[in-house]
Amino acid sequence: MSHKALVDHRIYTIRLRKMGEFLEVFNRLAMPVLQETLGHPIGFWTSWVGPQNQFVHLWGYDDLADYERRSQARDAHPAFPAYLAASEHLILSQETRLIRAVDLAVLKPKA
Repeated sequence: MSHKALVDHRIYTIRLRKMGEFLEVFNRLAMPVLQETLGHPIGFWTSWVGPQNQFVHLWGYDDLADYERRSQARDAHPAFPAYLAASEHLILSQETRLIRAVDLAVLKPKA
């Protein structure tokens, strides 16, 4: 479980039969920028059951100010437009959610 207070939960729906191409473009062009500006991701997933052709990634932040600062750095990065241009024809839709951590006693280890 992430120890970050805020998580950016992104879902991209990729064109039919284009997931491999999208993953290659994302890895080659987006990841260097994202790791430099957003830090280490929580993880990446592709859909298996339910809505198909979806790529999900999660990034953790300390708070909303941290999210805004790092997102602005990503958007202003000189290499980011190359990823946007190379992936535009591959992405059908994008959902972005900011979700907050919940402190549930049931999730804490018992002493």
